[in-house]
Parts: sequence; C-alpha cells; structure tokens
Amino acid sequence: MAPRLQLEKAAWRWAETVRPEEVSQEHIETAYRIWLEPCIRGVCRRNCKGNPNCLVGIGEHIWLGEIDENSFHNIDDPNCERRKKNSFVGLTNLGATCYVNTFLQVWFLNLELRQALYLCPSTCSDYVMGGSIQEEKDYEPQTICEHLQYLFALLQNSNRRYIDPSGFVKALGLDTGQQQDAQEFSKLFMSLLEDTLSKQKNPDVRNIVQQQFCGEYAYVTVCNQCGRESKLLSKFYELELNIQGHKQLTDCISEFLKEEKLEGDNRYFCENCQSKQNATRKIRLLSLPCTLNLQLMRFVFDRQTGHKKKLNTYIGFSEILDMEPYVEHKGGSYVYELSAVLIHRGVSAYSGHYIAHVKDPQSGEWYKFNDEDIEKMEGKKLQLGIEEDLAEPSKSQTRKPKCGKGTHCSRNAYMLVYRLQTQEKPNTIVQVPAFLQELVDRDNSKFEEWCIEMAEMRKQSVDKGKAKHEEVKELYQRLPAGAEPYEFVSLEWLQKWLDESTPTKPIDNHACLCSHDKLHPDKISIMKRISEYAADIFYSRYGGGPRLTVKALCKECVVERCRVLRLKNQLNEDYKTVNNLLKATVKGNDGFWVGKSSLRSWRQLALEQLDEQDGDVDQSNGKMNGNTLNKEESKEERKEEEEELNFNEDILCPHGELCISENERRLVSKDAWNKLQQYFPKAPEFPSYRECCSQCKILEREGEENEALHKMIANEQKTSLPNLFQDKNRPCLSNWPEDTDVLYIVSQFFVEEWRKFVRKPTRCSPVSSVGNSALLCPHGGLMFTFASMTKEDSKLIALIWPGEWQMIQKLFVVDHVIKITRTEVGDVNPSETQYISEPKLCPECREGLLCQQQRDLREYTQATIYVHKVVDNKKVMKDSVPELNVSSSETEEDKEEAKPDGEKDPDFNQIMHAFSVAPFDQNLSIDGKILSDDCATLGTLGVIPESVILLKADEPIADYAAMDDVMQVCMPEEGFKGTGLLGH
Repeated sequence: MAPRLQLEKAAWRWAETVRPEEVSQEHIETAYRIWLEPCIRGVCRRNCKGNPNCLVGIGEHIWLGEIDENSFHNIDDPNCERRKKNSFVGLTNLGATCYVNTFLQVWFLNLELRQALYLCPSTCSDYVMGGSIQEEKDYEPQTICEHLQYLFALLQNSNRRYIDPSGFVKALGLDTGQQQDAQEFSKLFMSLLEDTLSKQKNPDVRNIVQQQFCGEYAYVTVCNQCGRESKLLSKFYELELNIQGHKQLTDCISEFLKEEKLEGDNRYFCENCQSKQNATRKIRLLSLPCTLNLQLMRFVFDRQTGHKKKLNTYIGFSEILDMEPYVEHKGGSYVYELSAVLIHRGVSAYSGHYIAHVKDPQSGEWYKFNDEDIEKMEGKKLQLGIEEDLAEPSKSQTRKPKCGKGTHCSRNAYMLVYRLQTQEKPNTIVQVPAFLQELVDRDNSKFEEWCIEMAEMRKQSVDKGKAKHEEVKELYQRLPAGAEPYEFVSLEWLQKWLDESTPTKPIDNHACLCSHDKLHPDKISIMKRISEYAADIFYSRYGGGPRLTVKALCKECVVERCRVLRLKNQLNEDYKTVNNLLKATVKGNDGFWVGKSSLRSWRQLALEQLDEQDGDVDQSNGKMNGNTLNKEESKEERKEEEEELNFNEDILCPHGELCISENERRLVSKDAWNKLQQYFPKAPEFPSYRECCSQCKILEREGEENEALHKMIANEQKTSLPNLFQDKNRPCLSNWPEDTDVLYIVSQFFVEEWRKFVRKPTRCSPVSSVGNSALLCPHGGLMFTFASMTKEDSKLIALIWPGEWQMIQKLFVVDHVIKITRTEVGDVNPSETQYISEPKLCPECREGLLCQQQRDLREYTQATIYVHKVVDNKKVMKDSVPELNVSSSETEEDKEEAKPDGEKDPDFNQIMHAFSVAPFDQNLSIDGKILSDDCATLGTLGVIPESVILLKADEPIADYAAMDDVMQVCMPEEGFKGTGLLGH
C-alpha cells in the first residue's frame, strides 16, 4: 500500500471503535495528523505530502548556502551589447536576411562608395527645421539612398554592437522569412542604386557605381572565310564564372574567355560573304573596374530533379590576381588584391547561411562578418577555417587541396571581390555628414539610456534577491511548529514563496475550507503545519487569509466522517445478509418489488451515497491561490449525476407508478426490504399487492391495437399495388409501352418509404401522402426533361401505370399530379411522336439545377483522377501509374495546414516517377484544354472525379547553355517579384 494511503488509514483507525458522540480533541488532532513526526533535512529526500509536518523538499535547497548574485536576475550585462574598441558594427538577422547583411558590410567597406553616398542630399526637409533635427520626431528615410546613408552612418559611428536593418529591408519589400538568391540580390540592388544615383547632379555621386564596379567587354565573332571581325560591346558589373570541372580561379576565367567554334547548324551569317560561314566567337575584356566582382556559379539547375543544386567543388584562388593576360590592351595596371570572400554555408541551394570575410582597406586586417557577430582574424590573414568544415557531411568528402602561401581553397565561396592594387595605401578618412552624425548621436544617447536602465534593473533584481535570501534563511529555520502554537498554510503557497522566478502573492486558504468554514480533514495532505511565529511574519508581509489556527480543526467534519466510516464497515456485513435473504422464496403478499438493476448495484449505490454524506471534498471550494475549477465541467458532472437513477427508480414508469414489465423487477422478502431501506429511506416502495400503472396498461392496449391496424393497412395496400411493391412489370420511358398513351410520375422517395412500411408495419409509420412537390420548382413547373428522365434523373422518379394511379389516389393524399402523355403529330406515315408533360418544364429552374449539379461535381475533398501519356498522338497508360488522390479546391496556402487522417495532398511528382517526365517537361490537358495555371484549383479547371488528364512530354534539351532559359520558363520561381528591387 502507498505511504499516503497508509497514513490516511492510520489517521482514522480509531473511528472503528469510537461512536460519533464520543469523538474528543485528541481524536480530532489524530485525524489531522498532528501526531506525525517532522522530517529531517538530509534524511528525507523529497517532500512527504501526507505529512503536514514535513517541510523538506519544498524548494528551500536553492536558498540555503551561498548564492551567486547573478542568479537573482535574468538580465544580461548591457555592456555586452556595446561595440568593442577598434571593431566594426554587426547587423541583425531578421529571419533569413543574412544574404543582405553580407553585401551591406562589403559595400560599407568600399570607402569610395560610402563617401559618394554621404554626398547625396537629403529629401527630409520636414524633419530638419532651421538646420537642426526635431527631437520629437523619429527619422524615417524616404529613399533607398537615404536608408543606405543612415545605415552606413550607424555602421561607422554607432556605440551598439549591432544595428537593426529592418527599415532598409522593409523599404525594399523583402520577405524576411524567405532566403533569396544572394547573387541575384547583388545584381538587382546595384542596378537599382545606379538608376537612383543617375538623377544626382554631382558627377562623383552620379557615376560612382560605374566608376567602382563597371567594366566593358566585347563579343567578337570572326568569319573563317573572309576574316571579317564583328564586335558587340557590353558593360558588366560582375563576371559570372562556371566552376564545373575546374580547380583554380584562373581556369574559370580562361574558360569564360575561351574561343567558341560556330559550325554546322550553328554557323554564323557573315555580312561580308552574305552567307552562313564557319566562324569563331569569344569574349574580349576591354576595360576592368576598380572593384572586380567574380561570381562563382555554385548554384546550377539540375534537370533530373527540376530544382537548383549547390556545387561543393573546391576552387583555389590567390590573394593577388594579375588580370593583364586576360585583357585586350596590355601595359596598364591590372593587378588586383583580394578584398572580400562571400561564403554560403550549407548543402542545399535553398537553405543555409551567408557570411562574409572582408578586408579593412585602411588597416589591412581581415574580419569575419556573421550577422551580429564580428570576428577579427589574427595576423592580418584571411582564415576561412571552419567555413569549409560545415559544407557537406557525407562519407565521400573531397579532400581539401593544399594551398601555398597567399592562396586559398574554398568549396563554399560564391563570390570573390578584388580591388585594383595601388602604390599608396588608402588613408582616406570618410567623414559622416553633420546631419547624419546628429542622428547617430541621438541613437547613441538612446542606447546609453537603455544601458543605464538595464543596469538599474539588474541592481534592483539583485537587491530583491539578496533580501529574499536573508528572509528565507531566517524564516525557514523557524517554520517547524514543534510543541508551540501552530497554523496551517497551503503547500502550494510555500512552494511559490520559495520560487525565485515568480513574485509571491497573498496567502489564499479558501480552497482548503469545509462547508463549516474550517479546515477540511481531506485537505490536510496539501497543507503544512508551521509555527505561529512564521505565520505572523508571512501574513504581515504578504497578507491573505483566512488564518487556520488550532481552532480551525473542524469537529463536525471529523464526527461525520466517523459516522460514515462505521456505516461503511456495517455495509459489508449487511451486503452478506441481504444476499442470503434474497435466496429465500417469498410467500403470500409479504414481499416487495425491487428493480433487478438496483439489486445488482445496491452496494455501490450505498457506498456512493455514504461518500456524498462524507462531504463535498472537491466541490466545497473552487479556488486555490488563484486557480479556479472549470465551471462548465462541474455543470456537466452535476447533470450526469441527476440523470443517474437512484435505488429502485429503475421500475418506475413515466407516470411515477410501478412499471408493467415484470422482467425488470423481482419480489424480495420483507426482511430484505427493511435492510435495504436503512440505506435508501427515500426509495420508492411497491408491496407485492400493488397494481401496475393503469395509464401504462391503457397505452399498451392502444399500442397493440395500432400495430394490428398498421398490419391491416399494409396488407390492404400491398394487395392493391402488388407490382409496385415487388418492383415488377414497371413501365419505361425509353421503351414506351404500346398499350397506354399516359404514364404518371411519383417521387422515388415516396415509393421507397412506402415499401419500408409495407415490409415492417409495426416498426414504421404508415405513408399517408404522395409528395410530388419535390419534383417541381417554386413556380410549379417540372424540373426534368423527358430525355433526362430516361437517363441520369431516372433514379429520382418512379413511373406509374394509369390503373395503379387510380388506386394511389384512393389510398393516399396526392399534392400534385404529374403525368407524361404520348401524342402522334402530322399526317405523314409514320407520324412523329411527341411526349408532353403536365405540368410543363420550367426552363429557368432546369438551367439553375444543372448549374448547381456542375458546381457539386467540382467541389470535392477527395477523388480519383487518371493520367494517360500521349506518344505519337496515341494514348499510353502504364500499369504502374498510381491514381492521383486529389482535392478540387485546395490552394497552396491550404496545403500547409494539417490534414485529417486519410486525406493527403495531391502528389503530382507521381507523374514524374511513373512516366520519367520531369515537371518542367509535362504538358497536361483535358478535353483539349491546356492545364497551365499553377494557381488554379482542379475544380476551376474543369477536372471532375474520374476525369482523364492527357500528358504529353517535351523532348529533353541537351544544350547545357539553355538550362537557365528552361529554369526561367518551366520552373518559375518568385524570387524578388513584388519587391522594390524590380520597381525601377
């Protein structure tokens, strides 16, 4: 037996021998377990809930002994948010905006670009009044340039460790939860910035993008026949280099510039020769920018999967790059030095993390920019390090090639930034304009105020914690009551008092009270007995109540419990006695009627009744330190209890008298009834001579008469309409019988209900009327055409012979007569046959019915759709092709929601696996209509259950160079659609 149950038995063992009127104060204190010994700390490992004197393991261990003051608060040191000396400022990742943060840091450390942006005039004239900033208004940049200005000013002179770029990101309309193509972002933003700055009057500002990033190359085509050379000039802002099959950056550049032969079907039309000729084509670099951006094409399109994938190929690159061998005009300064490496960590092209290694142009030191965190590399050296260890966690990893001095290898670098090498070191100090510096100073002031506020909050938390520590150390030692005066406090409140994470609330003992407003004996397991000294301090500091002193021990509850326990012990003996009495045969009229169900469960009913008398343990109060019982649940429980039958109520009829069914009751002796009546004094009493309910007898006779009447009616109707009942010799509209020109129509529902009654007249109600209004529209016109009644609507109607119709009119009430008449029209032999309905067809309502049926067909939750592949204009159906279980009305947003069991999203990749046709090569159609709208639902496309969709596959395109076009046309991605990057 569990220790808690053992304690409860021991606390009430005296009640077996003591009568209720003999209960003393000693018995009361025993029931409240005052006699239990207190537990000793170190011996008792956890709190004994059955022992009110056990004060061990209630949360005191965290307070006893020395405590680190940092445990008194959960506020980080605000100085940790302060910018480190001689370091840069980070940028907050707003969800999936790490790709934006890396480029912002690279552009910020381009001193020429930063200086030019600072020279852009501000358009916020309403924010600046009289040359000074309005303090009551927050600065809101109006243009992309202003956003970039403000960000750069904060990155340069902010006191914060990192700043929030949300204004800039919001101005561009970027989705912060979706990671985008970083290379595409770079191209689009540079184009946007160039377009924005082109409106500036200052040439240093207007031309900064071209001066820094713009180069020029020419597509040169040379005719092999006449040697004519054709040039097409083009500007570039980055060189896109293929890395497949290469190990060195220089190899990628060479391939970019390599000569291409134009032969066969790909021959070049020469203007000089006026015919197609074999030719060569290549790219010639004419001029290079100050900042050379080299895009390594790591993210390529995979035709097999229909998605982009990442190439984890190691590419070697040097810190010094000599571009002179690659340019057309020799002799210039074409030596570049590495200034930034942009890294993508992760295996997939659709996830991962972007960081940047950027070189400070002024100090020559390398820094790793990882959103909020910035790390300075040691020894002014680029150290890719761990970025290469997180790329591809597979067993067949390619070994990293050995790199010589001044060279590096990376399988995660996707962009390299080189700066033109100059003799003199850049010692240009970029000054923040006064207007922007004032904004930065204001932000720094807010940051300093926040630091002071956080430091004060930390101090207050520490002071409160120290005071609480002293309070617990003082009071916990004085909690045990011993022999001195005592009080009871709930265990839950004591635990919350010792819980450092929540403020201590006033003491609330209401949930522990009995109906006499004293401490309930059954609540002692959740109470603790403490000294009056400790209780005085608790109530003076925290308040609450009511106070539960020794006077709060409830004698009435203890006496009542004693009485109930004695009855429970007597119940076991009486149960055996009643069982023996039930075995005896009852003679004469001395017996009493008792329900069989009551006899089976009388012991349990008596026990439950005694438990109810024991006191409403859980319903006496609904509150415990702020926790309330669910009112709806308590109402439900009371309702269920009221619906349960009491003893001997199972033989009551609806009129409160003895029921007429003798199968549900049994005759017991007078002695047995007297024993039962001791436990159920209010139970209904029925001596053996009591007559059954007279009203129930009358109803029983009436029921028997009704059954006989129903059988007679059913037999008469079955005899009058034998063929209609047996569904034999029925007329058919598609094969009109020769012996009649008139047929009548009734609802098929009427026929089915009538047949049910005739088959089982005692279980079903008679059918008294023919309801043909269901076949008519509100205007009284027929809803079906003659043709539809021969086909799809034939299940809704039943055809009646004229003779049967006469009988139906005698037996039933008919609301509307519907008939079809056959007539011969014209003098020609053979004459034309016409079928006329009365009432006539209502065309408008018929059209509405058809539209509703079509809507119903297109709105389904699950259906089977078949797919046939067309090869050489012939349908091919593979045995292995699964049926598509699809929904007609699911949108892309609905697919994210959880589905019930057995309901799945349509998986159109089944088509790809079954027919080996990738999604971008699939052309789907139904009834000659091309299914091309990816946003439409199946219902709106006219795909109904059991439809057959035709699949025609495009031939694969072998040309690798065409893959980008395929990706854009067949697998469209949202990308930056709808953002400010495309607004220009």
